[in-house]
Amino acid sequence: MTLPTAQDVRALHEKYAPSQAAFDLVHTHCEIVCRIAEQLMARTDHGLDADLVRTGALLHDIGVYRLYDRAGRLDHGNYIRHGVLGHEILRREGFPERLSRFCSCHTGVGLTRHDIREHKLPVPVADYLAESTEEQLVMYADKFHTKSTPPKFLDADVYASHLRKFGEDKVAAFHTLRARFGEPDLAPLKAQYEDAAALARYRERRAAGATVGIPHEAVRARLGLERE
Repeated sequence: MTLPTAQDVRALHEKYAPSQAAFDLVHTHCEIVCRIAEQLMARTDHGLDADLVRTGALLHDIGVYRLYDRAGRLDHGNYIRHGVLGHEILRREGFPERLSRFCSCHTGVGLTRHDIREHKLPVPVADYLAESTEEQLVMYADKFHTKSTPPKFLDADVYASHLRKFGEDKVAAFHTLRARFGEPDLAPLKAQYEDAAALARYRERRAAGATVGIPHEAVRARLGLERE
């Protein structure tokens, strides 16, 4: 299978993103998931197809773009559909099932027919489960970063606590992945992505003349605000 390059993937995001804000949110998240997966791959010896993992990570959330309305609002009520929508996008673009599955099989720790029927989820009744080790790694790496407002990183215990409301079987499945792949070091990624976003917000508000709170001294040092 010939995989798209990182440039090809970016172009695909740009094609489907309805706005720059949507692109920044989704593509940056996919980039972070890719970085987390790469970090975890470096510690494991599972005979993984590294290029497939990277490409799957960079494309896994492309279906989110289909959930924005014309006003730029995200349809949170149907968010569970983003995986199957992404699968459809990649299939229509001519990509093979092996790659499209990274979209439909990364939600939570996997959706089953039982989950869909029990919770009346708005997706076709089927099992959407990560099967290959590559799929499982991307699904797991995805759990450590959110596209919330603002986006944030989660550690394993926080995510496990969040998952508990969906059942102890889901928590157990997450801990199985945790034991298999280990936990990522999120500190360097937080420093790069969260601090960059905080700096942009700080300068944007200050330029607009808004009252801007003075960041904590340690944060000021990281953001390079000592002289501002």
